[in-house]
Amino acid sequence: METARQLWQERFDASKLRDADFQTMSGIPVEPVYGPSDGEFPGEYPYTRGPYSSMYRSKLWTMRMFAGFGTADDTNSRFKEIIASGGDGLSTAFDMPTLLGIDSDDPMSLGEVGRCGVAVDSMADMEDLYEGIDLGQITTSMTINSPAAVIFAMFVAQAEKAGIPRSRLGGTLQNDILKEYQAQKEFVFPPRQSMRLVRDTIEFAAAEMPRWHSISISGYHIREAGSTAAEELAFTLANGFAYVELAMKAGLDVDAFAPRLSFFFNAHIDFFEEIAKYRAARRIWARWMKERYGAKSERSMQLRFHTQTAGVSLTAQQPEVNIVRTAIEALAGVLGGTQSLHTNSMDEALALPSDRAARIALRTQQVIAHETNVANVADPLGGSHYVEELTDTMEQRANELFDYLDELGKGSMLEGVISGIEENWFQGRIADSAYELERSFNAGRRTIVGVSEFTEGNEEDQIDLLRITGEDEARQRKRLHRVREDRDQNAVDIALARIRTDAADSSTNLMPALIDASKVYATLGEMMSTLEDNFGRHVEVPVI
Repeated sequence: METARQLWQERFDASKLRDADFQTMSGIPVEPVYGPSDGEFPGEYPYTRGPYSSMYRSKLWTMRMFAGFGTADDTNSRFKEIIASGGDGLSTAFDMPTLLGIDSDDPMSLGEVGRCGVAVDSMADMEDLYEGIDLGQITTSMTINSPAAVIFAMFVAQAEKAGIPRSRLGGTLQNDILKEYQAQKEFVFPPRQSMRLVRDTIEFAAAEMPRWHSISISGYHIREAGSTAAEELAFTLANGFAYVELAMKAGLDVDAFAPRLSFFFNAHIDFFEEIAKYRAARRIWARWMKERYGAKSERSMQLRFHTQTAGVSLTAQQPEVNIVRTAIEALAGVLGGTQSLHTNSMDEALALPSDRAARIALRTQQVIAHETNVANVADPLGGSHYVEELTDTMEQRANELFDYLDELGKGSMLEGVISGIEENWFQGRIADSAYELERSFNAGRRTIVGVSEFTEGNEEDQIDLLRITGEDEARQRKRLHRVREDRDQNAVDIALARIRTDAADSSTNLMPALIDASKVYATLGEMMSTLEDNFGRHVEVPVI
């Protein structure tokens, strides 16, 4: 009978190791992993210690920096700066009008164009956004949800126009609409209609885009809204199970799409709790995928995730201290085994990141990767009594929440999650947790450096901020008007009519119609309004 260590050793490919000295600064050799021969190892089910046998010994995490502001030209310049500074993955932030599926010249967009991300109205903006960037070589993440299918269609269309086939495109579409109703509130259509669009993107990517992650199931925003770490863990995975059931209900084999699902977690300031959260997430996902959903492929059981440091932990006071917070949170993500990482900039509590602040944030990751030696060992905190106990407790608390949702859905996590949204159960849990945390700050049981304690020097804080002006908004509106003047309006009308027809038939995948409409420069607002004709608009009923 082979030991667990021997099974792990068989998977460990020494020929793929990074060119690095795997020893301490004192010259002590460092093994790839530590632990008893009969214990758990990385790359072995249930993957508590990591999805891959060699982890960062072979490949460091992707340093994926978030960028997006003003016009597509502005953001394209920032993308190129990130790549030149050593970033190897791009994450695109969109402005509020784009996130809500409306065009820059919509009356509701006034004052918001380009403010919290880049404005994208049509494929023309998408072309400008990635001009001069080889999308066949660099991976791209797009933080978009309710209009995700439309933005995805524009992305595919512009790449193909640039000569890059969809099969070569690698990256991630966030596309997690469930957490919008639970936490972030940037929804357009009702939940069940929105899930139709998610289903269509999953089907499309599974069939035609083998390098693409069609959905990034996102706990980040749940945590930013005020949940506990255990709630972030449970709600995120529950949403993941709901998407699995959605795709299986559509007739897809679980192993045909599950390997392309990815996750997105918060890295908050409670260092060890965050590490335990990531370890528990891998274990829970593996067990559910194998035992409940019948997955056979290891890739379907291996939870892979992106991490972003906690924006909500940053302070406007003494913003340089945010560099310290971000470094600690980033280290938790690395020690927890993340596959990619974004580090927030010190000025994000005040404005969009400046060039200098974004560079320091990237350098924070590079110091962790290349100076600390923490990447030389897989799961270096595995076996710690504290970390193992926290991991078990996280799993136990998550299971209690799963039991409630499973009962609510009468044996279906898909129905349980949607019912939980419709009944405001998720929203209530998150609000209660946020309230309790705020009470602990107000009562002095928790300290925020520079805010509740150690405030000397606050009055001297002056840093240069990135400002988005009304001129930027005017430029974007002029760009949109030129696109409308130059396009073939008859072709646009035909394309929108096809979207309306396909939307009326729930069995028809909408992605081909959306891609064709993108190619003739139909706008985001036009396509979303056409879908709204069939889907309606969601209005949340508040709990009083």
